[in-house]
Amino acid sequence: MSLVYSTDAGRMCPVCRQPAGQCTCRTATAVSTFPDGAVRVSRETKGRAGKGVTLVKGLGLVDPELTAWAKAMKATCGTGGTVKDGVVELQGDHVALVMAQLQKQGRAVKRTGG
Repeated sequence: MSLVYSTDAGRMCPVCRQPAGQCTCRTATAVSTFPDGAVRVSRETKGRAGKGVTLVKGLGLVDPELTAWAKAMKATCGTGGTVKDGVVELQGDHVALVMAQLQKQGRAVKRTGG
């Protein structure tokens, strides 16, 4: 059984058993990309009471870089959002704008979903 929370240090990383703020295992490795190297952009409403979000998967950036990229995209789209488990979630339908920005950055982009 792994330690998830400690009253002394708060939330703990289950892999390296360090406090979440001092975790070294997640920041050291980049989130894996898809085999073809393309970034996947999709729109999803599942589990969000009908509210649509734009999902960006497979950027292959480590956590601080991913957070900075998400912040820039939120400013570009003029919306809110978050980063969860290596996936950038932007509120609203911004698939076309995100795909255009990624192509400007020289990345291979694929639209997934309906």
